[in-house]
Amino acid sequence: MATQRMLKFVTVPRQMPEKRDAAERSDDFHEIYREFAAAKAAEQASRCSQCGVPYCQSHCPLHNNIPDWLRLTAEGRLEEAYHLSQATNTFPEICGRICPQDRLCEGNCVIEQSGHGTVTIGAVEKYITDTAWENGWVKPGRPAQERSESVGIIGAGPGGLAAADYLRRQGFQVTVYDRHDRAGGLLTYGIPGFKLEKDVVTRRNEQLAEAGVEFVLNCNVGKDLSFDAIRGKHDAVIIATGVYKTRDLDIDNAAAPGVVRALDYLTASNRIDFGDTVPDFEDGELDARGKRVLVIGGGDTAMDCVRTAIRQGALSVKCLYRRDRANMPGSQREVQNAEEEGVEFEWLSAPLSFAGHVTGEARRDEEIDVGGVEQPVISAVRVQKMRLGAPDVSGRQAPEIIEGADYDEPAELVIKALGFEPEDLPRLWGVDGLEVTRWGTVRADYQTHQTSLPGVYAVGDIVRGASLVVWAIRDGREAAEQIAAQLTGAARFAAE
Repeated sequence: MATQRMLKFVTVPRQMPEKRDAAERSDDFHEIYREFAAAKAAEQASRCSQCGVPYCQSHCPLHNNIPDWLRLTAEGRLEEAYHLSQATNTFPEICGRICPQDRLCEGNCVIEQSGHGTVTIGAVEKYITDTAWENGWVKPGRPAQERSESVGIIGAGPGGLAAADYLRRQGFQVTVYDRHDRAGGLLTYGIPGFKLEKDVVTRRNEQLAEAGVEFVLNCNVGKDLSFDAIRGKHDAVIIATGVYKTRDLDIDNAAAPGVVRALDYLTASNRIDFGDTVPDFEDGELDARGKRVLVIGGGDTAMDCVRTAIRQGALSVKCLYRRDRANMPGSQREVQNAEEEGVEFEWLSAPLSFAGHVTGEARRDEEIDVGGVEQPVISAVRVQKMRLGAPDVSGRQAPEIIEGADYDEPAELVIKALGFEPEDLPRLWGVDGLEVTRWGTVRADYQTHQTSLPGVYAVGDIVRGASLVVWAIRDGREAAEQIAAQLTGAARFAAE
């Protein structure tokens, strides 16, 4: 009976949830995909081939039981499907929305390789968990028995929250410290609402608090509270700070007025969505309305910026990327969404310098004093045209400058979306003995996540460098399992 409900990829075509019209969705920050109806979710799940070696599962960092919960969805057993997805993934409704499925599970689907079009795994995962929330199947992870041991987690992003959820379910006392006023990290302040509406994150944070996780927010470790104080209070500590230091351009006037960092820009937009007062948005510095906007970069953060600028009412939005479309690191699905919404892409292009001007006394208030020198607001970017040459050390073709092909691109707002690097935690926190790699990331064992300091673990981007939410969730769960084993003596017992 189950088999009859599956293997329908030959007769049923692939179909994504309906996308809201580009003109309609460009005016708000709501998610762009409509919900699957129950019949459509079951139909699309039934396309799964139930293959013997599920590459979708093996290419998922969490190794989610994808074929099994697809089968349960096709059979209408949604509560069972939810519990199966929750067994390996702390936040399936978040991964269903923001994971780059085209590069992970869906991109490795067997029927995709055979030309039938991948199963819409992400959309079904989102549908399952949203249905679970609507029906009250998602319960706070209250433990059956409390334990006296406590764990401190520095960073309330996906890695830290995944660890907190696991440890709390095991009965440990868990305290999460974060520098921001809301938990969630980049899920809250870095990712725009049109990809991840904020109530999806907020309800998970509220559920963790209801389960007994303590949140200490607006806490800047090393300034408001020392790292040693946190270590002294807890039996184990997890560092899950992420990477927030923005890479910069190697040009003379990289900090020209009107040139802003992607994270500052996205954080301001998300805060406005929460109803917060943001002075830098209100004075126009981080507001794209009425401006010609240029975003530099080709990753998912750049896609978030260009699509945010469209929604803020920019006069025009262009994206500069030094390689071509085929070599960009961002999701091709996101590029398509951006193009539909009116974003223009300038491939094989890189900034050379920024130009600014002030016209008349009426613009004198736009001059900005930087280091004692008045600098005018930006008006244009000098752009270098590139071509792809020989492969670099990573194996990708390295961009080369085409001499004499420079041109000026008008812009009143330039957003640098060049990626992120780790902050110097040993210096910021005044910690001796915390080893870092030559890239500045915290050195941790790839299996146990143990750092060079006893009882201190590290997970997510602060170990991997800027990476995916799903990898942070995996790291958080693995570190939590290791800590639980160490604190209960299970690891010592196993070793004996």
